[in-house]
Amino acid sequence: MKEVMAVIRMDKVNLTKKALLDVGIPGFSAISVKGRGKLVEDPSVIEGRKETILALGRSKEDEKAEKMVVEFLDGTRLFPRRLFTVLVRDEEVDRTVEAIIKANRTENKVGDGKIFILPFDEAIRIRTGDSGNSAL
Repeated sequence: MKEVMAVIRMDKVNLTKKALLDVGIPGFSAISVKGRGKLVEDPSVIEGRKETILALGRSKEDEKAEKMVVEFLDGTRLFPRRLFTVLVRDEEVDRTVEAIIKANRTENKVGDGKIFILPFDEAIRIRTGDSGNSAL
């Protein structure tokens, strides 16, 4: 049994839920989190993302919006994200990870998220007392 943890963009939550359901993974938990990954160091990526984000509805003259974008990209602000936790049988790990990647990969060159896979020892269904794979 494995625990698959995925930190994803907030705007990818519905696609991720659908992707998991489509590959036969109906059970998961999701919580709101804040955090950040590796700092973006490539000035062209920073400028490209800044232009894209500002074009989504804010004027380039809007100093507050630009400050927010720069803080997101330079590491001084945390990103709002969603943390999915999925408990799966060993043989379901690959299709679970592939579904999450397919739903979350963008062309932004930054910030698509991370997936972590951890072993876990036991699962117990409270209602029936079932344990192990049958509890999943």
